Amino acid sequence: MTVDALTDVVGLRVGHATCTGDGWLTGTTVVLAPPGGATAAVDVRGGGPGTKETDALDPRNLVQKVEAVVLTGGSAYGLDSASGVMAWLEERGRGVRVGADPAHVVPVVPAAAVFDLGRGGDFRARPDASTGRAAVEAADASEPGTPVREGCVGAGTGAVAGTVKGGIGTASVVLDSGITVAALVVANSAGSVIQPETGALFGELLQGRTPYPAVEVHEAAQRRLAEAAARNGAPPLNTTLAVVATDADISRAQAQKLAGTAHDGIARAVRPVHLMNDGDTVFALATGARPLAEHPLALNEILAAGADVVARAIVRAVRAAESVDGAGGVWPAYEELYGGR
Repeated sequence: MTVDALTDVVGLRVGHATCTGDGWLTGTTVVLAPPGGATAAVDVRGGGPGTKETDALDPRNLVQKVEAVVLTGGSAYGLDSASGVMAWLEERGRGVRVGADPAHVVPVVPAAAVFDLGRGGDFRARPDASTGRAAVEAADASEPGTPVREGCVGAGTGAVAGTVKGGIGTASVVLDSGITVAALVVANSAGSVIQPETGALFGELLQGRTPYPAVEVHEAAQRRLAEAAARNGAPPLNTTLAVVATDADISRAQAQKLAGTAHDGIARAVRPVHLMNDGDTVFALATGARPLAEHPLALNEILAAGADVVARAIVRAVRAAESVDGAGGVWPAYEELYGGR
């Protein structure tokens, strides 16, 4: 049975560490691969990325597989959370072997950060190595195939999508071939997820979902969002992050193609995207459990599905988010503004 989440790719587990209260509104999310790792790639398209170990994922370079991927709040400061994940993996001998002793490993832990500094009220409240360790421990403690918590948790705790509250979202699909494709996103975009004329979510318009919000509901929502924007001041830096994964046996180059086309899912659900104040980054993971047909175009259905699940995951992130009104700012939740229409 599937749970419509990244964990439908057998072997992948997800853990969150959430930091709130006393000026905190941030956190870290870890995607833990099965022992031995998963084939990995990355595609960075935002103009202001905060990343770690992304060069290691270039298909021309040495590293073949990674044991974990870290998504975190805290902007560049929050990348320190990857150190806690590295330490946890090293203790278990998981990583790139660099000596005869099995304990001599270097875990390669790619990471990317969203900007959420100060959203809880304290600019210095941001994830560190202990946050990363808590997130990977949560992932390790979860059962295979466990549903993934969505909304204001982990790296989505302080996320904002345009003018509404963002968060974590996930989605999956099983293709006719039996191959699973899934995504997990942190929706924290500078661009809007809402069509300004109607209040509908861009990502749902492409799914053909109706009806539109009532005119009076949309007008009331727009007034409230304008009031919130005036209180918050200038829009801050933002970033949308995603991990798209499959159980197909694909190469590192094919995984990189998957990461690239998955960005189309962000473009469907957020407008505009890939701006200079975004750090939009997509990681791809492949566990290799299912063979891919030898036809040269066999990858196409995985590429198309990757963009689809990313767009749907962004919608779910926004719908799962809860409103925030605190010292760092006010961001209403879409569900509170528009309901479940």
